[in-house]
Amino acid sequence: MKLFSFWRSLATYRVRIALNLKDIVPDEVVDINLLKGQQREATFRAVNPMMAIPALVDGEGPALFESLAIIEYLDEIHPSPPLLPPDARGRARARGLAQIVACDSHPLLVPRVREYLEHELKLDEQTRMAWCRHWITEALAAIESHLKTEKETGRYCHGDAVTVADICLVSQAAGAKFFQVDVAPFPTVNRIVDACQAIDAFARAHPLKQPGAPATG
Repeated sequence: MKLFSFWRSLATYRVRIALNLKDIVPDEVVDINLLKGQQREATFRAVNPMMAIPALVDGEGPALFESLAIIEYLDEIHPSPPLLPPDARGRARARGLAQIVACDSHPLLVPRVREYLEHELKLDEQTRMAWCRHWITEALAAIESHLKTEKETGRYCHGDAVTVADICLVSQAAGAKFFQVDVAPFPTVNRIVDACQAIDAFARAHPLKQPGAPATG
């Protein structure tokens, strides 16, 4: 198994958490430095034409791509511990919470979007940061509303077992810190993030604990 990764990639952070929870260690981790534009090089474009990470090669066939798809693949081939609830409605809720992060918020923050805002729309750094903070905050506010009002919330996003929703929420919290977003207005989010970060599989996956990360955030 080969994982294409970068320390700062929040999407890859999600996959690292899932791998750790499943006790899967990739045979090889290939660093794709997003800050240097390595995702646009021909060798990686052949792996993922979207020029995004993570990508996962497992055996024969093309690479798997998109963090949620990779996580569900890992959950299917290594079903213990499960990362989705056992019931259909629970699975839909967990996926919905996960997708607020992975589909609605995070795609608006990735390097290719920030580069477009800078080079094509000529937005200055202060405006670009305001853009990122806005979409991070919108997602956190929506998730907080779900978590604090819905009876399905437990120790974690859905009940008392970790799901894909928690994996995505923790990545959103890391993004909030990267972009200096105030998370104080989201106490339920903070409680669940703290509970997850106390788990070794989450702690070891943190971006700042990866090769190439700076000594401080």
